[in-house]
Amino acid sequence: MEARVRDAVRHACGREPLRVEWLAGALGTRRFARAVLDGPGPRSVVARIEAEEDPAGRPAGAAPEPPLEPLRSVLEAHGLPVARRFGSAPCIELLEDLGDVTLEATLRLASAERRTSLYREVLGQIPRLQAIADPGLPAFGRRLDAELYAYKGRLFAEWSLPLALGRPARPGETKVVDEAFAWIADALAPAPHRLAHRDLQSRNLLLHARPGEPPRLFWIDLQGAFLAPPEYDAVCLLRDSYVELAAGEIEALGAELRPALPDAPDPLSFARRFDLLTLTRKGKDHARFVYAARTRGETAYLAHLPATARHLKHAARAAASRDPELARLAELVLALPEAPCAP
Repeated sequence: MEARVRDAVRHACGREPLRVEWLAGALGTRRFARAVLDGPGPRSVVARIEAEEDPAGRPAGAAPEPPLEPLRSVLEAHGLPVARRFGSAPCIELLEDLGDVTLEATLRLASAERRTSLYREVLGQIPRLQAIADPGLPAFGRRLDAELYAYKGRLFAEWSLPLALGRPARPGETKVVDEAFAWIADALAPAPHRLAHRDLQSRNLLLHARPGEPPRLFWIDLQGAFLAPPEYDAVCLLRDSYVELAAGEIEALGAELRPALPDAPDPLSFARRFDLLTLTRKGKDHARFVYAARTRGETAYLAHLPATARHLKHAARAAASRDPELARLAELVLALPEAPCAP
């Protein structure tokens, strides 16, 4: 694989890699390497290497994620902060090296004012993303639909519900989750569906300064983009499992974003959809963290279960108060432990 990366860099950049450094991965199977270069121009590029997807990462029978191109180039053309592209080889994309400083890491030392500024920077770009008209991208043929909601519910029932119950879930309890996620799918189906990054969270935002420019946050992990209700990316960012914001901070930032969205939803619709999407998105995230630990030995993700559970509980209380149909799901969610989970 290193030889393939070196060969791709030589052909695309016309330069010799001095060394290749393998970068830490995430929950997916895709791999990344940094090629440090000699000569003038960029000192390094990042090789994004495709791999066969984990089938547990999408519903059975669903098509795999489309390639990064031409989505990346369309977002770039609309002024969104994405990496430049230098070239490609089979299964390899050579991209601008944006460094390793994530929003998650940046926020550890940021003041309250700096933190708010960083979140406003990202949230301010969501309306631009949602205003993009379909230029024929595969992303516009992908949609957060009933099948995908059901998949998220099945994951939550299989991997997270036993933590709430202290035992394997019984069929009746699994049915509660299935029916609640189906109800949410029906409730959200009439919402306008706009282009969403799909995973706009703190580990997919890199703070980087191009030569002659101030530092700003760049988006990575774009290929999963799809159509979703307009609150989806805000849920990923503000109810992030890796950086836990206070409820008041989430509410204030959401209130700033809401009127700027192309569909400018009313406050009640925005809040309702925000909580319903939290239940499904964070329910899936909670389950995937447990799945990764139990099946792949990636136990580091267990540290993020407590924050994820708190997000779910906040959303469950609010959603059940508006929609009594979700009361039984809320009871199960509220039983999720907030203490660290054993591997």
